[in-house]
Amino acid sequence: MSHDPARTDLQSRYARRADGVRYSMLQPQVWQTVQERQRAVIRRFRRAWGFDLSQIRLLEVGCGAGGNLLDMMRLGIDPRHLAGIELIESRWQQARAVLPESVTLTCADACETSLGDGQWDVVMQFTVFSSLLDDHQQERLARAMWQAVRPGGVVLWYDFTVNNPQNADVRGVAVRRIRELFSEGDFEVERLTLAPPLARRVCQWHPSLYDVFNAIPWWRTHCLAWITKPAALTTPAIISPPGA
Repeated sequence: MSHDPARTDLQSRYARRADGVRYSMLQPQVWQTVQERQRAVIRRFRRAWGFDLSQIRLLEVGCGAGGNLLDMMRLGIDPRHLAGIELIESRWQQARAVLPESVTLTCADACETSLGDGQWDVVMQFTVFSSLLDDHQQERLARAMWQAVRPGGVVLWYDFTVNNPQNADVRGVAVRRIRELFSEGDFEVERLTLAPPLARRVCQWHPSLYDVFNAIPWWRTHCLAWITKPAALTTPAIISPPGA
């Protein structure tokens, strides 16, 4: 694979913050964060499509090791209708090892690869944009995602909204910035996820305290956005004048 500065930069930043213990699903603050997000996503899918999701076509940008796509399969989406694109080869290899061959996985830069023109019902990203430190990169990726989703389809966004003063490799994406990136979309936004440093501390006392502290909205650091692409406008019929 040829040298790619963007890939190299992201790989080095991911390597600096890799911590198998901190982000393990065996940690109470981690599984509660994940389950909270899963519940919110399920509510959105049920509201939009009911109980049969088998025909939904979904693409994940920045699919990582494939965990989110596995969740989509558990919700009933046909693996043949799922796809993921991942920049970092080692993470793409992890996804390929756990997902069925019928799931389309691509190792590439989403800004440099066709994602399909209006092909997808859902195009989703989870904590990808907060790793893009350049405004132009964010805008390019947002355009590619918007072009890929069909009219009437959805961009599903989950990312944090505030900066982490202890981690210069990421930056928060405020809700107003999300609205700038997808300015043509219709937005439904909800706050999720107890601030991770606080979650780690309170869960050391007792895991049940996660929900207690998370009940305070301003301690939630992430945003789940359901961004609907307006349906294509119908061209009005041309009515001929009398006697034409």
